[in-house]
Amino acid sequence: MSKPTSIENQVASHVRALPPSGIREFFELVQGRPEVISLGVGEPDFTTPWHIREAAIFALERGKTSYTSNLGLLKLREAISHYVAQHFGPAYHPEQEILVTVGVSEALDLALRAIINPGDEVIYHEPCYVSYSPSIALTHGVPVPVACRAEEKFSVTAAAIEAAITDNSRVLMLNFPTNPTGGTMTRPELQAIADLAVKHNLIVITDEIYAELTFEGEHTSIADLPGLRERTIFLHGFSKAYAMTGFRIGYACGPAELVSAMTRIHQYSMLCASLPSQEAALEALRNGDAPMAEMREAYRQRRNVMVSALNAMGLECHLPRGSFYAFPSVQHMGLDSKSFASKLLEAENVAAVPGNAFGESGEGFLRCCFAAGLEQIETAMERMARFVTNMKKG
Repeated sequence: MSKPTSIENQVASHVRALPPSGIREFFELVQGRPEVISLGVGEPDFTTPWHIREAAIFALERGKTSYTSNLGLLKLREAISHYVAQHFGPAYHPEQEILVTVGVSEALDLALRAIINPGDEVIYHEPCYVSYSPSIALTHGVPVPVACRAEEKFSVTAAAIEAAITDNSRVLMLNFPTNPTGGTMTRPELQAIADLAVKHNLIVITDEIYAELTFEGEHTSIADLPGLRERTIFLHGFSKAYAMTGFRIGYACGPAELVSAMTRIHQYSMLCASLPSQEAALEALRNGDAPMAEMREAYRQRRNVMVSALNAMGLECHLPRGSFYAFPSVQHMGLDSKSFASKLLEAENVAAVPGNAFGESGEGFLRCCFAAGLEQIETAMERMARFVTNMKKG
């Protein structure tokens, strides 16, 4: 047996095959460039509310720096149980059906590792968050993307999902409101998909991290629909609604058997989430509604300004009903998404993420994040309008 010729060959083949993140690529391009207005990184520009930060500080001052139960603090799980029941519908037992994780990203990884066997197919809608397909591949599952269309406001149809189902289909992954499109789903639309999950015996993983940032209509969780609670892993966290990205705290809710399986992995790979972060999360759930509502209203105003400006300059953009992203089309500009984003950055010092970073069906679009100050957004839109005008002039 021949030995590898380079250290690179020692890296697992399925890891070598992973593409670099398109988001991080543009993030690195703007580092150390204060003249650039970044609409690229999906992170709240608000500081975590003081009373939440204070809870973490107080925990440190009291020496709360130890491990917790693998599942997380019981008082936090009890608060999560109450919050989810109140805002999403399903009731989860805090001692058996809730796991506190290091962000939703870990929760997603645990869910996939707990239920996927090699060769199992995972259906998900696209454009989507950049980690979905790699996370599936790392569990030796088979990613099966289903395209969402701008003309349908980036919702996903039951017909499109059903067309993707095969004998190997095991999991359906959903993310509404969606990163990067801001797409949402109505209750009847979700019901049609829920019926498919029951019919084909699919496990559903629903990532609802942007649920509180729903601007029009009411958010519906698929876990609240008949027959879905017992086959759904509900993922949520604190990063977006409470501006707590650096705290790295999330949670998973689901049937005890699935949460137990996830916990068996979590206890070996992560052990537990940070105790000060758990204390901060508890404070967010107890007293965070008012600042969350203020941030949501600010995002709504920024969204309206950005989407209006994008359409006025000729970049067609639907009005996102959730999240903090606009997803304008650049299909008629004569450049692919990456070239358009690169030239925009070079010419006008505005950074946006190429749509194809979120899957092939994102080609021809840009992701523009409106989690930025209103003055920054207005300046960025002026620069983009000038760039588009110059492009049209040739």
